[in-house]
Amino acid sequence: MIEALLLNLESRDLVSQSEKQRLRDIIRVGRTFAPGEDLVEEGMRPSYSTLMVDGLSARYKQMADGSRQFTALQVPGDFVDLHALLLRKLDHGIVALSPCRVGFADHADLKKLTETMPHLTRLLWLNTIVDAAINREWIASMGRRSKTAHIAHLICELYVRLRTVDRVDGWSFQLPLTQAELADVVGISLVHANKTLQALRRQETFVWEARVLTITDWPRLCEIAGFDETYLSLVIEPR
Repeated sequence: MIEALLLNLESRDLVSQSEKQRLRDIIRVGRTFAPGEDLVEEGMRPSYSTLMVDGLSARYKQMADGSRQFTALQVPGDFVDLHALLLRKLDHGIVALSPCRVGFADHADLKKLTETMPHLTRLLWLNTIVDAAINREWIASMGRRSKTAHIAHLICELYVRLRTVDRVDGWSFQLPLTQAELADVVGISLVHANKTLQALRRQETFVWEARVLTITDWPRLCEIAGFDETYLSLVIEPR
């Protein structure tokens, strides 16, 4: 159940057998969530953190007028709310965008881990730091990239993150987003999202059919996006 998490951690540093065993010991079988179901609700004070095992989920903020803005996408190997260990009360919700299978780690077990395994603690801390780096990149996309570059950047990012946890098939990966959900990610109307996708497709950089996205011209897609994966910290080195 934790293989994607181990791939995630091992893409940045070595993980010892004792550290792997501790993670296996504390992460218990969770449950499956249907698309549209909240994994975590805004205002909750969870006593556990949730690990994505399979599927795609999103952090979101609900606006007063009923609209919402996605602020992060979570893939297998991601803790969707590791920060809840310290924040306690969450100021956002997390919704399943596809059928999602998750695991749970009790906060009491995570707290004990931080007191007994400093290296593994740093690796989990790095997980939240990478989350913050992704968030900065999303803010840059919102503020300074064109919507064409914004969507191209998102596709590049998802491909690299999913490749890291062995969830791609060559240049293809599952992208179970509707165009309306994509609009909630990018912060535009559904009509604008549709027009932007059409513009990208005309440049023949990818094909997106039946919820499978296949990249056909990676260099060109990266050029459009201005994509540089440095912010994902995918370098194996002592932490």
